[in-house]
Parts: sequence; structure tokens; C-alpha cells
Amino acid sequence: MRVKRYVVDALPEAVSMIRTELGKDAVILNTKELKIGGFMGMFRKKKIEVIAAIESAPANAAPQRQASPEVNAAAMQILQSMQRSSAAALDAESPVIPPIPAPAPAPPAQNQIENLRVEREQFIINEIRDLRQYMVQLSKQQKESSLYSEQMLELKERLIDQEMSSEWIDRLMQAVHDKQTELQTEFAKDQLWSEAAKMLEEWIRPFVGHAIDPNARVVHFVGPTGVGKTTTIAKLAAEQTIKFSRKVGFITSDTYRIAAVDQLRTYANILNIPLEVVVSQPDLTKAYKQLSDRELIYMDTAGRNFRSELHVSEVNSLLQSKESSETILVLSLTAKTKDMAAVAEQFAKYGVRKVLFTKLDETSVYGSIFNLIMNFELLPTYLAAGQTVPDDIERFRVQTYIQLLLGDSSHE
Repeated sequence: MRVKRYVVDALPEAVSMIRTELGKDAVILNTKELKIGGFMGMFRKKKIEVIAAIESAPANAAPQRQASPEVNAAAMQILQSMQRSSAAALDAESPVIPPIPAPAPAPPAQNQIENLRVEREQFIINEIRDLRQYMVQLSKQQKESSLYSEQMLELKERLIDQEMSSEWIDRLMQAVHDKQTELQTEFAKDQLWSEAAKMLEEWIRPFVGHAIDPNARVVHFVGPTGVGKTTTIAKLAAEQTIKFSRKVGFITSDTYRIAAVDQLRTYANILNIPLEVVVSQPDLTKAYKQLSDRELIYMDTAGRNFRSELHVSEVNSLLQSKESSETILVLSLTAKTKDMAAVAEQFAKYGVRKVLFTKLDETSVYGSIFNLIMNFELLPTYLAAGQTVPDDIERFRVQTYIQLLLGDSSHE
């Protein structure tokens, strides 16, 4: 066994030296804090003594497998970062020796020493964890590079740019790879895109084809503020009155947003549709009575922070009705996928599954739709784009959506 002693400023420095001199199989036997130097017992600097050892390899031992240059470079970069941070921490602790000796500073309190020790240990743990995550990611990338063709890697990059969940991307890539293995071939780019489209369509087809229930007399529209609920209601109401000659009525409880009532009243006047404003449940009963001659009632609710379950329950209390009704969740495609998922999860607790997506024209990223459909089993009804009433809204069609998601393979 080969044993070696190191005296260093910080443990990461010793780790780097041990790795270089003894190799990656060396083990640390002992560490001890030392104080050296100083003047008349004062201003001594803290050092760390590290004892490391490695077993001598037998003469006939197989050569050690060397890590790839990328992994070594990543490890050295993180270790150097650890050394700089630890050295900076030690410098901050060590007082500067003045030209003329001065009285020794009072020793730090025991809890301060303990806090510094805990901080150093946590720093090292975090750096090792980050290094491990990087190594795992690098290994995964190297495996994919050898397993997947250039066309498949392009497809994966497209889906990453579309913000599709990594879980579903990995499933799709594996499914495509298995298909190629089954057919004992490697797809050309156009064929690869076509196969991916077929698989995606097969996955989401069970959730597609749903529209607003034609038998529902009251349709509630819920969703965060600014997603376009009011404009969407006007588009659907115009379609019902102009194309199908149905008698439509409006109810709004959106008294929080400035001019929200005025906006819906403007649409109501243009379409010659009666409007009722409600604040509480008793108001809602009166509104239904006023609109008793209407075949269909669209209700606009206030946009709130629906990441909060309290706000969701408040809105849900206004949606209770003896009338045949259903609720549509309205989400904007310009919102963050994480935020949309949080809102969808809150409303899913109350049985809201139908969803309408707005602002299609304000984004080129569509992966969030797929994530929400698959993760929450939402039922997409419409896609809205633009402000034109009654245009700029159409039924959700799976093939149109997948074409938006995958893009044109010839332009990738």
C-alpha cells in the first residue's frame, strides 16, 4: 500500500492532488485540522492534514479504464471552483498580519466555528452532487449519440425547443427506435417525422374530439387573469347567434378587473345579447331568472391567482347551478408551462377537464398543450388566435396541432 500525507488549505485542494498523484481509486484515511506559522503563537493559519492511500496494483493487474477527456475536464473545472471558493473562505477567516504586532483578536464563538464547518461541508456536498448530475447527463448524451441517428437527435432537439416534457420525449424516442429495430431499417428524415407524428396522434387521440356540450344551457369560463376569457366568450357567442341563430345571454362575475364589465357589455351591445353582472350567489339566482328566455348562457368569471386553492374554491362556489352546465378552463399559450400545469391541477380537483387554449398567434412553442393533455387528461376544445370576433377561433384538430408541434421536417 502506498500512503501519502498532504497539508493543504482546504479539502478540495487535497482531493485534486490525490486524484492527480494517486489516482481515482485512492482513499482518504484521515483528516485533521492544523495551525501553523504565525508570530509568537499568534496569527497562525489553519491548514488541513490529509492522509491518503492506494493499494499497489499487482504486476499482472489489468490497466485501469481511463475516464473520457470530457469527464476529466468537467471534474477538474468543478474541483478548481471548489478550491477557489474554499480558499476565499479561509482568507476571509485569516486576519492580515500587521507590520507591528498587535494584540490577538478574541477567538470566535464556538457556534460560529461550527457554522463555518457546516457551510464548508455543505459546499463540498453540493459540488459533488452537481458533478454527479453532470456526469450522469454527459453519460446519457454519449449513449444517445451512439444509439440515435442524426435525424433522431434533430427530432429530439425540436421537441426540446417546443418545451415538451422530457418524460414524453424519451418515450417517443424509444418508441421510434424500437420501430426502426423492428423493421431493421433507419428512417430517412421525412419518414422519421411521419412516424413520430403517427405515434403522437395515437397517444392524444383518445382526448381529442370533444367540444362544448350542446345540451349544456350554462357554460362557465374560468382561468387566470389576462388569458382572454372575455374575448373568447364573445367569439363563441357570435358563432352561436350568427351561425346557429341561438338566443344567448351573458353573465359576468369579473368585477375585480378594471373595465372588464364594460368590455363584455360592449360585445353584448354589438351582438344584441343581454348581460347580467353578479357579485354573490344570490345575485346569480336573480341573473338566471332575468335570462330565463335564453337558450344558452355564457358566464365570464374573474381571473385570479389560481395557483391558490382558496381562489379556485371561491370561483367554484359561483359555478354551482341547478341548470345543465359545464365548465371550460381557458389557458394562454404565452404562459409558462409550469404555471399552466399548476392551474390545471387545481381545477382538476373540481372535475374540470375541458380546456380552451388562447393566444396561439403570440407564440411558436406548443409543447405545453401536449404536456397538459397527457399529464392531466385534459380534453382540448378550441384553439383561439387573435382578437377578431367572431373569427380567430377554431375547433381543436389533432393533425393540425401535431403539424405545429413537429414543424416541417424539410425546414429543420
